[in-house]
Amino acid sequence: MSHSNLNDMKVDGFSSNTVSLETELSETLYNTMKDFVLSNPTWDQYKLINSALATFLVQNGCTDNSVSEIYLNQLFTPSKSF
Repeated sequence: MSHSNLNDMKVDGFSSNTVSLETELSETLYNTMKDFVLSNPTWDQYKLINSALATFLVQNGCTDNSVSEIYLNQLFTPSKSF
């Protein structure tokens, strides 16, 4: 995992720091993610990854309020395909 491009930005009405990361995915995960994003115009790869990570972290005991906020926001504004 590499850290670069730490920026301040506004996402869904709240200020957030961002970190770029690079990772390898299986071809199956990549294709499924690509198909999902292409068929759901309200989602992009960044929103999908943020949602997936927040869900994983909250379900595994993370109590950070910022992570919980991302998790709760995606629960109340889910994609139509969920």
